[in-house]
Amino acid sequence: MSAVYRIPLGIHRTEIVVVNSRFVTSVGLAATPDDARAFIANIRAEMPDANHHVYAFRAGYGNSVTEGMSDDGEPSGTSGPPSLAVLRGVDIGDIVLVTTRYFGGTKLGTGGLVRAYSDAARTALDTLPTKVKAPKTRLGMDIPYSDYTPVKRLIETYHGIIDEETFSANTTLFVTFLSDAVPAFSAELINLTAGRVQPLVLD
Repeated sequence: MSAVYRIPLGIHRTEIVVVNSRFVTSVGLAATPDDARAFIANIRAEMPDANHHVYAFRAGYGNSVTEGMSDDGEPSGTSGPPSLAVLRGVDIGDIVLVTTRYFGGTKLGTGGLVRAYSDAARTALDTLPTKVKAPKTRLGMDIPYSDYTPVKRLIETYHGIIDEETFSANTTLFVTFLSDAVPAFSAELINLTAGRVQPLVLD
């Protein structure tokens, strides 16, 4: 069965203040490490006057996760690893988190930094809006006109979304389904049309 999991709904931002230092945490969607790096670069460009842009990301979900983190100039191990530990503690995939620090003039010490970055990450994730990501598959099918109406009913039964429809000698449909529904739909489609319609997986 394909993985179904929660992902960030969009860009989300929170802020905490610890001994006059501001910790601005931005969370976004990152299905790939490149997505994460692009998000981090955008945050750096948006807040170029900050002292540090500490980040952690988990691109993917379950057994297929790519992780990354950086202390970005903070003492080693005081910011990136705690941020990643918080990310690992929530059941959310495809996620990148950047905590931007504006130094307030008072050093926090290593223990203080670990607590501050952990709290900043938790504050953001505790209020993060999410949505469910369910893998989808696109099928193409060439349908004789005699099968058109029952096939469209079958597509509706399996909650398929018709992306494109063209009419020539036959009707050609491009339809997107939840990936988990494809095997059962395909089997029923072939049975319904006595093998006249063979769905083709396009992606």
